[in-house]
Amino acid sequence: MTNFEEHRTWLHLKEIIRERLSLMDDKADDTVIDERIRGDIYMKGSNLWILMFAIFVASIGLNVNSTAVIIGAMLISPLMGPIMGIGYGAGINDFSLLRQAFKNLAIATFIGLLTSTLYFLISPLDTAQSELLARTTPNVWDVLIGLFGGLAGIVAVTRKEKTNVIPGVAIATALMPPLCTAGFGLATGHWNYFFGAFYLYTINFVFIALSAFLIVRAFHIAEKKYIDPEIAKRAQRYIIAVAFATMLPSSYLAYQLVGEEVFKAKASTFVNENLNFAKTNVAQVKINPKTYEIKVFLIGEHISESKLDTISIRLSNAGLAKAQLKVYQNGERDDVDITTLKADIVRDLYQNAQTKLEAKEKEISYLKEQLQITSMHQEFHNAIPDELQMLFPKITKCILSETYLMNEIDQNKSTKYLILNIETRGKMTKNEQKMIEKWLKKRTKNDQVKLFF
Repeated sequence: MTNFEEHRTWLHLKEIIRERLSLMDDKADDTVIDERIRGDIYMKGSNLWILMFAIFVASIGLNVNSTAVIIGAMLISPLMGPIMGIGYGAGINDFSLLRQAFKNLAIATFIGLLTSTLYFLISPLDTAQSELLARTTPNVWDVLIGLFGGLAGIVAVTRKEKTNVIPGVAIATALMPPLCTAGFGLATGHWNYFFGAFYLYTINFVFIALSAFLIVRAFHIAEKKYIDPEIAKRAQRYIIAVAFATMLPSSYLAYQLVGEEVFKAKASTFVNENLNFAKTNVAQVKINPKTYEIKVFLIGEHISESKLDTISIRLSNAGLAKAQLKVYQNGERDDVDITTLKADIVRDLYQNAQTKLEAKEKEISYLKEQLQITSMHQEFHNAIPDELQMLFPKITKCILSETYLMNEIDQNKSTKYLILNIETRGKMTKNEQKMIEKWLKKRTKNDQVKLFF
């Protein structure tokens, strides 16, 4: 291929990629986009009532730990409107729109907090369930969810025809649950829940707005011009600074979370590989990545201190140089969680019993099948002599049996032969013998038969 042909092929490929990935072909007119976004930023009337209803639904879902209810609340939430308005206003340098969007988002946030706090104050259920706790420790992955979710949302808003992407973005970025969780923290006095959840809510709206800002800039939607361009530049610097400041704590939390998970994984592997004894079982393991402690509770034959010291020396080689291994044997300390230990023992006993029961059931089922096959086989062998005696009255007695002959070439293979021993009143003719042999082959569906008269 010549250089010219290579260049032409490369241009053709670029054209195909550009056509496939283009976002401009079905882009709506700038005025249509402007009307859509401006119309959704206001939090008043029906929008405000829908928000309060959605907050109640999400709070109930968190309270009873129902994922389906929480998703339903996110679908009906109108919070995306003012957030998209913030990004859009910043993108076209319309600070009047930006202020209006911020004002409406602040109202929505205040109403959301107030509604969820009131609900949790009157709710008889004050236990923090798993769905609620999941919203109290944000990290850098939440930043990525907010960013990419927001990108999907603003791209959908800028299309000629409306799509169902916005509800999906509302679910993915999960704006409602952290706001309700913050209300739970206020109602119950758990300030760590409040700050963690509100920070997650902040991450979501900041990065959704940032993604809207980036797409608006990329699409070159008509900007509002100012006499002093320095105002626009300063605003953009503020946006980048806010996004960066929002991301920093979550990055640290993500780094911390990854470190803790790695420590837990290494510690679990170390315990499984080094504290596995023939007559001693690990009853419980407690791993604390914050204090680098690995507590192991053993039941069974006592393990000597010298052996345990030798095991502790191996921590460095397992990437656990900072870890402290503490082994408690046969109730030496009360640190063990008896309730959890009992549950673990009962679970292990149940699982072992279940495994043995399943094995026994399989064995019984197999034996039943074999018995049925043997019974059918026996009935088959008994029926053939009776049928033969009816067809050939000369036969007084016959016995059908099986034998297997090994293959001389391949010792792993064998051939099944049917042997029929026949007693008669008189001599059977050659023709009769052939008829019996032919009948037997057809009746048994086996060509390997031997007749003895």
